[in-house]
Parts: sequence; structure tokens; C-alpha cells
Amino acid sequence: MALDIKTLNHNQLNDLIERAKQRQADISPIDTVLPDNEERHIRFYVNAVIDQSDEAPEEAAIVYAVEITEQKALETQMAQTQKMNAVGTLAGGIAHDFNNVLTAIIMASDLLLTNHRPSDPSFPDIMNIKQNANRAASLVRQLLAFSRKQTLRPEVLNLTDVLADLRTLLARLVGNSIKLKVDHGRDLWPIRADIGQFEQVVVNLAVNARDAMPQGGDLMVRTKNVPVDECKAYGYRELVPADYVLVEVEDSGTGIPPEVLKKIFEPFFTTKEVGKGTGLGLSMVYGIIKQTGGFIYCDSEVGKGTVFRIFLPRHVAKAAPVLVEADGKQAADAPVPTAAKATEPAQPKDLSGSATVLLVEDEDAVRMGGMRALTSRGYTVHEASSGVEALEVFEELGGKIDVVVSDVVMPEMDGPTLLGELRKRQPDIKFIFVSGYAEDAFAKNLPADAQFGFLPKPFSLKQLATVVKEVLES
Repeated sequence: MALDIKTLNHNQLNDLIERAKQRQADISPIDTVLPDNEERHIRFYVNAVIDQSDEAPEEAAIVYAVEITEQKALETQMAQTQKMNAVGTLAGGIAHDFNNVLTAIIMASDLLLTNHRPSDPSFPDIMNIKQNANRAASLVRQLLAFSRKQTLRPEVLNLTDVLADLRTLLARLVGNSIKLKVDHGRDLWPIRADIGQFEQVVVNLAVNARDAMPQGGDLMVRTKNVPVDECKAYGYRELVPADYVLVEVEDSGTGIPPEVLKKIFEPFFTTKEVGKGTGLGLSMVYGIIKQTGGFIYCDSEVGKGTVFRIFLPRHVAKAAPVLVEADGKQAADAPVPTAAKATEPAQPKDLSGSATVLLVEDEDAVRMGGMRALTSRGYTVHEASSGVEALEVFEELGGKIDVVVSDVVMPEMDGPTLLGELRKRQPDIKFIFVSGYAEDAFAKNLPADAQFGFLPKPFSLKQLATVVKEVLES
């Protein structure tokens, strides 16, 4: 590659040459860009000539030019990744604390509602408190989505069917002035994702596209298979080569300026007017896709439109293990023990019971609300504010506990450690985890045969009673 030495800043060059003439050994390099292509970065190294020959007495320095475009791109990518991870950690911590507060508010509202009839003058005010607490809970879920700690229920999906079912809703959302077209790829590979969260991703991108086309335009949703050997053609450095199902959402709107494009996935960043948006939509999309194991990128040109590309990993089904009895014959199908999925249980009519419950929660307001809720339904409830105290209560009662309801994050001893300790004393103990974080965030640290119920925060009194009832009956 031929380089013109004039691309260097003259003052810097003269300074380096002068230092080389003085035989200085440590001369810092200079970074610059090509004058005709500012995307290509060059680093110049200047070394002094120690042994000058008689034939070239004026030779003072040797200049090396090294292209560092790839290095600069990796440095920028690393800085962006670190920033997003740091913001995600902060968002997750804030969401966890808010979930405790909202749980206490929702439970207190439920307790008040049990004592007030709809005709009571205070009833509308209490309902207003609960409704706004639920609105705040939805914002917290978006923060958890961005920090990749949201509760997901992944299942094997065919995107052709999912988008076909979603098309009517998208058409209503974008309105009559925007022409919606869905182009389904042929023989799409299956993916594994939470169908509700994936639909939320597509809806968010469609709404953003609608807002970018106030005068109308075209909105295209495309899907296709991307084999591993085609990944490099897209030019995304972070994209790990693998088989993906690609979902593209493209609009013909106003486009996104380059300075804004760098920040679109950051939480609370929005270009909309005050009151028109929270700035959490695209950050939630980013978090959901990342937590699902995929990648999302945005390419845009001002005045021409924007395209979001979502790469979701291809799901390859694993062969089910064959169970063999001692005599070598194939055994009948047996259920594989898994965690009890109690996030959205069927609502039984009778939520009362007479079992003994150990409630472990370090937040006083949440613990008190839980105790009142379960006690009012006939349960005998013992409380503990930490895992260590829970073990003491368990020993005092001689292990006569029917079910343990425990928070995950607690001082001294967390929920998973408590489960491990209780299993040593009573291997078949029934256990329910309560957490504002995703189940996968702590379930991976538990034994493979550990069975437990799970209740995400914030929750209502009815949801708590329902999960306890179902785990006891399971």
C-alpha cells in the first residue's frame, strides 16, 4: 500500500524527526487517517538511525506505517460492549430493588381491597394505587429485559406461523397509511424463544417504524435462513458464525442520523417528545434478543429508511434418551424431573389450606404481606429474614415444614444455598423461589434434580396463594 507521508501532521512529524536526530530510543507513534478515506486508520512509527553510514550521512529516521483499522473497530466495539454491560448491571440492580417495593405496594393494595367493597368511597383510590403499581411493574420488566435477567419461557417456534398470527395486529398498529408486507422465507429452521417476548420485539420495531413514517410509507418484515457460511457477508464483527434464522424489519421512513444510531439501544435514550415515550422500547428489544442468544443490528440512512436485522440461533432438537431397565428391555416413557413452572399457574377455585409454611424474605414489608395473605387462607406461617435464620427455625420445628417460600437474593445465605442445606436434612422438601430476576439466573447453580416452584416479583396475594397451593398438590 502506497502512503503519502504528507498525511501526517507536519508539526508532529517535525517533532518526531527532531527526536530521532537526537537518538532518542522511545518515540511515541502517531495515529492518523487517510485523507481520502477517514474510515481507514494508520499508525506511524518513527525510529532513530543509530549507525549512520558515510554514504547517507543525512539519514536520521526510519518510518513504518501500519494500518490499524481493524484494531480501532475492535476497540470501539469493546468499549460499547463494556458500556452496555455496565448499564445493564445497574439497570438490573435498580429493577431488583423496585420489584421489592412494588411487591409490597401491590400486596398492601390487595389486603385493603379485601376489606373494601366496590361501593366503598375508598375503593376507586385503592384500585388506582394498584393499577399504577402494575404500570410501574411493566417498566421494571423492561429494565430487566435490557439487563437480560427477565423471566423467559422459551419454546420451539416456527417463525412463519408466529408472524402469520401477528400480522393482523401489526396491520392495526401501523394504520392504513403504511403498506405492510410480510415476506416468509422458505423452509425456515425452528428457533427456541419465548413467543410472548418475541412478539413484543416485533411489535416494538413496527411501532418505531410507524413513528418514522408520519406521512405513510412501506413496512417490510422478512425472514430467511442464514447458513454459517453466509454470516460473513453481512459484515457484523460481533456475529458469531453459526446457523441463524434472520428476521428483518425494514421501513422507508426518515432514517436515523449516525450520532443517534450509536445510542438507540441504550435505556432511557429517546428522540421523542416528553411524555411520548420512556426510551425503553429498543433497549428491551436488545435485551430480549441477547438473552435468547441472538444478535440484533440496525442499519439506517437519513432520508431513505432503516432496517433492523435479528439473527436467532437455529434450534436443533436433541434425541430423547432411551430408558433401559435392569434386564435390558426398553422401559416405558418416564417424565424427566424438571423445575415446577409456576409463573402462570391455572387458577384453582379453593386457595385455602392447612399446611405449615416457612416464609423467608429479608424485606419486612414483603414478608409481612405474605404472612397475612397465607395466614388468612388457613396456613400456619413461620417467618425468617435470612437463610441462616430459616435453618434455625427449621431445626426448632423439627423439620415439620410442608413448603418453604424463599427469596433468592438475601444477606448471609441466599435462596439456592438455603435449598441445598435443607435438602441435606430433608431431600424431598418442597421449595418455592421468589425473585425479581429470571429463573435461569440462579437455577443453573442448583443440582440437576432439584425441583422447585418459581414466582417472579412483583406478585399479588392471589398469585402467592396459588403457587403455594399448586406446589403442595404437585
